[in-house]
Amino acid sequence: MELVVRKTDLLRELQLFQGIVERKNTIPILANVLLEANGAEVKMLATDLEVGLRSKCTATVSKGGSLTLPAKKLYEIIKALPETDVRIEEDKGGVKVAADRFDSRMQTLPREDFPTLPEASGSYSVTLSRDVLRQMVSKTQFAITGEDTRYFLNGALFIQRPESMSLVSTDGHRLALITVSREKGNNKLKVDEDRVILPRKTLLELGRLLAETDGDIQYERGENHLFFELGGRLLISRMIDGQFPAFERVIPKGHDKRVEFDRDRLTSAVKRVALLSNERSRAVKFQMDNGKVEIASSSPEFGEAKEILMVDYAAAPVTICFNAQYVLDFLGVVETDTVSLEFKDEMSQAVLKPIGADGYDYTYVIMPMRI
Repeated sequence: MELVVRKTDLLRELQLFQGIVERKNTIPILANVLLEANGAEVKMLATDLEVGLRSKCTATVSKGGSLTLPAKKLYEIIKALPETDVRIEEDKGGVKVAADRFDSRMQTLPREDFPTLPEASGSYSVTLSRDVLRQMVSKTQFAITGEDTRYFLNGALFIQRPESMSLVSTDGHRLALITVSREKGNNKLKVDEDRVILPRKTLLELGRLLAETDGDIQYERGENHLFFELGGRLLISRMIDGQFPAFERVIPKGHDKRVEFDRDRLTSAVKRVALLSNERSRAVKFQMDNGKVEIASSSPEFGEAKEILMVDYAAAPVTICFNAQYVLDFLGVVETDTVSLEFKDEMSQAVLKPIGADGYDYTYVIMPMRI
C-alpha cells in the first residue's frame, strides 16, 4: 500500500477514533485502526467490539491495499506534523509514515486479525434530524451510569413512535427524559413503537460526531447492531440486550408545590454554595419558605455557606437536600431563562423542568438526599 494524504484531512478523521480505541485491552489488534486504500480515497475503521466507526478521506493512492496501525500513536504523529502532505507506505520492516523532512517506521499487526464488523443493509428505517438528535443526546447522556452491574442501566433507552421520539437515561438516583415531536412523513417505522438501549459509549461517540457533522442522519436497526450514517461516516453499535426499567412509574404525578428560578441565578448560587459542601456527598439544602429559597451547605472540613434567592413561593416551608452536581448537570444543558422545581415533600422525587422550551419536552427527576 502506498498513498499520499493531506495532514488536515487525515487528522480530522483520526481524531474521531480516539474515544473508540481503548489504550488497555486484552486483544492487541483493537488498539489499531484499519486503513484500506483504493481509488482516490483511504477508508478507516476502528472498533472495541461494542462500538465501531467507519470513515474515509480523499487520498492519492499509487498502490492500493490494507494495513493496520496503532490508532493513538498514529494520531499523535500526524498531529505533530507541519501542514503538508503525509506519505504512508508499506514495506518489509513495517509501515513508513513520512512528511516534509520527517521520516518514521511504525509497527503493524496483520490485517487478517482485525475483526469483521456487520454491514448496514441500506434500507434505512428512519431519517433523524442532526439538531434534534444532538439535543436529545446532550440532555440525557450525563445521567447514564457507567459502572452499574445492571448492564441495562449502562445505556439510554431510545424510543421511536410514528409521531415522536424519546431518549431516557437513569443511574438510579436521577432520570432524564426528553421527547421530541417527529415531522409527519419523516419516518419509515413499521411498528407502533420501537425500543432499543444504546450503550453509554455509543452516545458519547454519537455526540462527538454530531458536533462535527452537518445534515440529517440515516438510522438503521439491524438484528443485533445499530447504524448511524452521518457526514460520510458510519457509527456501528451493539444493542444492549436487556429490559430497561419502567421509567414511567418513576416520574411523579400530582406534585402540589412549585418554585420557578432564573436559571443563571440558580446555577451561580448552587456553584458557590457547593464549594463548601461535603466532598463525598456534594449535598446542598434547598430551604423553601415564604417568598424565598435559601440554598445552603456545610462540611466538617471546610465550614458552611448559604445564599438566598427571592422567589414566588407561598406554600408551607420545606427543606430538600440534593446532590449539587446532579442539579448543575441539568442546569448546564437547558437553554431556557427560567426553570421550575416541582416537589411534594422532603423525601419524594422532585422534578426539574425548563420553562418555555421550544420543540421538546424535557423532564429531569431527581431523588432527594437524606438530611
